[in-house]
Amino acid sequence: MAQHGFHDGTFPLFPPSGDEDEAAPSSLPQKLPSYIADHRKRLRDRFMADGGASMPDYELLELLLFRAIPRQDVKPLARLLIDTFGDLNRVITAPISRLTSIKGVGEAVVCELKLFESVSQRMMRARVMHKPILTSWDALLDYCHTTMAHRETEQFRILFLDRKNTLIADEEQAKGTVDHVPVYPREVVKRALELNASALILVHYVARHIMDLLCPVFLCVLPSRSVGLSMACGPKSDT
Repeated sequence: MAQHGFHDGTFPLFPPSGDEDEAAPSSLPQKLPSYIADHRKRLRDRFMADGGASMPDYELLELLLFRAIPRQDVKPLARLLIDTFGDLNRVITAPISRLTSIKGVGEAVVCELKLFESVSQRMMRARVMHKPILTSWDALLDYCHTTMAHRETEQFRILFLDRKNTLIADEEQAKGTVDHVPVYPREVVKRALELNASALILVHYVARHIMDLLCPVFLCVLPSRSVGLSMACGPKSDT
C-alpha cells in the first residue's frame, strides 16, 4: 500500500528562464532624451546670442549644472536652489553644508558651483592686484563684494598697499561668528611690517550684508621703531 505524506522538495538556486520576478537591471541611456537635448541647445543658443543678459537666474544656473548632471533635466533643481537661497549669487556663495542639504545636490554639483565661485573671485582680484587702489575704488568694492558678500559669519580682511598705493597683498585676517569677529591690532601691524606695507585697507564684513571699509590706514615707522596708525574712515556700503 502506497504511503502518502509530506516530503521536503528541493528548490533550484536560480529560477528557470522566463520565471524571474524581478526586472533585469538596465543601464542609463547613452543618449540624452531629445526634449532635454533640445532644451539645453536652446539655452546655449540664447546665452551665446546676448551673453545671458536676457536670461533669468535659474536659466544661468541650469547652464552651470549641465556638466555636473549630464543626463537629467536640471531645471527643477535650478529652480529649487534659487527658491531656497534667493538668487544666483547666494547659490554660488552658499556654504557647502547648506548646498548638500538640498535634495539632488551632490559632490559634482557642489564642485561645479564652487569652481565658478573661485574663478569669479580670481577674475575680480586680477583687476585690483598690483594696481593703484585709490584710483580703482570701484574695482576694489566689486572685488570685496565678490569675495565676502553673503557670508553667514563676520569677516575681517586686510589689503596691504605699498608707497604708491598699489595692492601688494590681500589676506583674510580673521573669521568670526554671526555677530562678532576678533581683531588684534598687534598682529595687523606685525603682518604689515613683514610685507613692508606703507598703508592698509581694513575691510569688515558683517553677516547682515553690511561692509565697512576703513581706508586708508597709514603706517608711520618712526626711527625708534614704534609704529603710529592714523585712520581715515572710508565709505560704508550695502552689499
